[in-house]
Amino acid sequence: LSHMQARNSIIGDEYRWPHVIPYVLDDSLEMNAKGVILKAFERYRLKTCIDFKPWEGEKNYISVFKGSGCWSFVGNREMGLQQLSIGANCDRIGTIQHEFLHALGFWHEQSRSDRDDYVSIIWDRIQAGTEHNFEKYDDKTSDSLNVPYDYTSVLHYSKTAFRNGTEPTIVTKIPDFMDVIGQRMDFSDYDLQKLNRLYNCSSSLSFMDTCSFELENICGMIQSSDDNSDWQRLSKVPAGPNTDHTVMGECEESGYFMHFNTSAGEEGNTAVLESRILYPKRGFQCLQFYFYNSGHESDQLYVWVREYTSAQPNGTLRLIEEIKGSPESYWQLHHVSLNVSSKFRVVFQGVRGNGLSNGGLSIDDINLSETQCPHHVWHIRNFTHLLNTSPAGTEGKIYSPPFYSSTGYAFQVSLYVNGTADNPFNLAMYLYLISGANDDQLQWPCAWQQGTVILLDQHPDIRQRMSNQRSVTTDPLELSDSSSNYFWDRPDKVGSIAYFSNGTAFMRGPGSGTNAFLTHQRLRSRNFIKEDSVYILLTMEDISHLLNTQPNVSSTVVVPELCLNNPCENDGVCLIVNAAPVCRCAAGDNWWYMGERCERKGSTQENTVIAVASSITVFVVMLIVTITTAVCLKKKY
Repeated sequence: LSHMQARNSIIGDEYRWPHVIPYVLDDSLEMNAKGVILKAFERYRLKTCIDFKPWEGEKNYISVFKGSGCWSFVGNREMGLQQLSIGANCDRIGTIQHEFLHALGFWHEQSRSDRDDYVSIIWDRIQAGTEHNFEKYDDKTSDSLNVPYDYTSVLHYSKTAFRNGTEPTIVTKIPDFMDVIGQRMDFSDYDLQKLNRLYNCSSSLSFMDTCSFELENICGMIQSSDDNSDWQRLSKVPAGPNTDHTVMGECEESGYFMHFNTSAGEEGNTAVLESRILYPKRGFQCLQFYFYNSGHESDQLYVWVREYTSAQPNGTLRLIEEIKGSPESYWQLHHVSLNVSSKFRVVFQGVRGNGLSNGGLSIDDINLSETQCPHHVWHIRNFTHLLNTSPAGTEGKIYSPPFYSSTGYAFQVSLYVNGTADNPFNLAMYLYLISGANDDQLQWPCAWQQGTVILLDQHPDIRQRMSNQRSVTTDPLELSDSSSNYFWDRPDKVGSIAYFSNGTAFMRGPGSGTNAFLTHQRLRSRNFIKEDSVYILLTMEDISHLLNTQPNVSSTVVVPELCLNNPCENDGVCLIVNAAPVCRCAAGDNWWYMGERCERKGSTQENTVIAVASSITVFVVMLIVTITTAVCLKKKY
């Protein structure tokens, strides 16, 4: 939803935010929502030049709170504190991206002036009192930025939005798009095109590099002169892979990867492939790539970084990870966490082992970004077979292997491949705590651990992925529906017995998640299934630091009417504290304004003068007292 007074318009630079937007997370927000909001900010950083920072007294900022539903004003209203509501059941990352797009200046897609060319609004099917959500804005109010109408926009309503019965309220002129509108997975390509065009973004903040080796320049990567073999750009290898990972052999005269042949040469032969020089900003990075081993299990791939500093201008190699294992007949996804703060290159080093090889080592679809890597990966193969044969309900449920969080909790996720019995044709996903090796040393009930499940869109460019993501947070005070037990208590206390595939028994606690994780139609609409595999990325992290996120002025609320005639001078900000207007004064490194209306200026130089003058005065007074005391004592004796 979006809130906007009728007289307001998004056309005009005065409604733009700065590229770094100050925000406050109000303590009324649910804890899960707080964590997901920060993850939504990471998506903005990865795909745009928009950044977010905690509010430090700036004049205009966004206050995110738990209101009634999900809504935002459109554009920067320059009202001081500008509210954005993430209410109950709004804590989906796509919904939060949607609301912040409103704040950045975008109406709903179906509010465009040309929307009647693409969709029909069925007015008599809309709930009474909600018709305003389907208003259309003319091209004097709303600018489509010369971007085509986007059925896939994260800002488009679904066909069932605000319906008063069972019939759709929005009908697409092209029937194939009826089940496409309303996605809340991620930004569409056109969403990003409009946002980056509106804010003049020429690059994104945390993205660093991507390479699918489709061009002969191999993305500026270089072959080392210090090795005795080379990586080759190929489209197939007799022993495998038969296709690259980018297009999977679906396009003629395209589809390349880099391959190091270990079927020839001697043990210890190496081939080194280095990226172009990269310049980090954040000090942490995630390297993601697909790897295919058709050689021998003794063949190895090493990932290094070559770091350049003033002390080492020619670069110093640092080993990050060694990748080895038995050869497999499919591509495998790998993540490698880096922590580089100086300019660097990523280095892939293939080393021939001592065994008989018919193939070698291959890499493809490399992505590097200044983001955190997922903690775990669940790779599900032969997924089409599972879709075709699994029944709906518990009989069609599969469980992940056990994983451990960074703080030591054991957990597991389940996937209903064909949905629950009451909601078939959807993927359903649930998270469980399970008994683990650390349970005696852990805090119970489990407090404020946020588990995040990502179904990976395997598009070769990380910026164009529309992965589907949901998060669950463990509230230590949440009670089970059927008993007075704490929901997230120790699994051997509140769980039931279960068995791993090898027959080992363990205890599995109750599950929390959603029976509408993703529809099968959307599952097939992107690159979620590739080489008949899906990848589910998993992270569980402690978010207890988000319990108190409001600034010290916790009772601060902006009431525009009381601050309408801003009494604050010298760029002071008018806020309402305890129902009275209060000025928050501007300050710099060595100056500040003070007084009820910020009318007086102070500085370190002025304070120094005052301090020196005060010191001299005290010295003179003490000197007079000392002399007087000495004279009096002399007269007495």
